[in-house]
Amino acid sequence: MNFEPFVTCAVTGAGDTAGKHPDLPVTPVQIAAAAVEAARAGAAVAHIHVRAPETGRGSRRVELYREVVERVRDSGVDVVLNLTAGMGGDLGFGPGETPLELDVEATDMVGPMARLDHIEALRPEICTLDCGSMNFGDGNFVVVNTPEMLRAKARRIMELGVKPELEVFDTGHLWFVEQLVAEGLIAGTPLIQLCTGIPYGAPSDLGTLLAMVNRLPAGSVWSSFAISRMQLPWVAAAALAGGNIRVGLEDNLYLERGVFASNGALVERALEILVRMGASPLGPAEVRARLGLRAPS
Repeated sequence: MNFEPFVTCAVTGAGDTAGKHPDLPVTPVQIAAAAVEAARAGAAVAHIHVRAPETGRGSRRVELYREVVERVRDSGVDVVLNLTAGMGGDLGFGPGETPLELDVEATDMVGPMARLDHIEALRPEICTLDCGSMNFGDGNFVVVNTPEMLRAKARRIMELGVKPELEVFDTGHLWFVEQLVAEGLIAGTPLIQLCTGIPYGAPSDLGTLLAMVNRLPAGSVWSSFAISRMQLPWVAAAALAGGNIRVGLEDNLYLERGVFASNGALVERALEILVRMGASPLGPAEVRARLGLRAPS
């Protein structure tokens, strides 16, 4: 059991959810407000994607990230900012016998340094590093992260003094985490996010979670999340297995059956679960100390 966990709130994500929730944050103003709401509810970390305001789809535009970061910092509310660096590896293959006739709507492929443009510009405390490729749901859509792409990103993230959160969607990704650590491409304590429930990565079951936990590099700090209806039960599962917690509208839109959630409500429910289990969740300053993060600028 982790009796001093911290809670991350992933406030919007980049998935096709903008039309599935009446108040999903889409604009920079809304995303920044969601991060502040989550922090006021008790989240120590806010995990940030941005979306194109005109379409609601996930975006890599630096100016959108800049506006979100500046608005959160100007709010006076303390929260560790964790910006995604997972965009730019989307590959939609063509149908049937024409896979190289790519689906241009689904494809957004750029090089590893282009995926870090906003990290270069804004130097957040944490950014994500997805640690492998995977079939992301049904159809012909693949998220591409080759070993050399990931090495290049890890090297540059370390040079920037940003803490990578190593996103692990399946057991082979953990193998690559071990390789990054062995090659000296991860500075300090490894920070790992065990991501479960996304087809077709690791399922949200306790056996899989414990198998992944048993493969973690020694001394790692780790969190885990499950999507949809498993998000809140996973709060207890992750804490019992020794980890930290992630909730938020990126991964789940409902507080209970038929009741839309807000980011603040999901954080409050997660904290209630943790406190009733006897835990004392950490705040942002304590998380910075635990992870060796630099103070926010």
